[in-house]
Amino acid sequence: MNRSKPTHFRNSLNLRDKVQVKILRKRLKLTDEQFRSVLRKSGISISAIAKEAATLK
Repeated sequence: MNRSKPTHFRNSLNLRDKVQVKILRKRLKLTDEQFRSVLRKSGISISAIAKEAATLK
């Protein structure tokens, strides 16, 4: 039974994982709309999302 291991990247956000998205959004203290706009601007890199979220506050 050879199964492929799931690939997890520490520095990028998996948008399909609802728990990961919810935890990051709550950690950054952003609303859903703010989080969406930050994602549009910065992409899925967690460090870029954090930097962009800091500029909102």
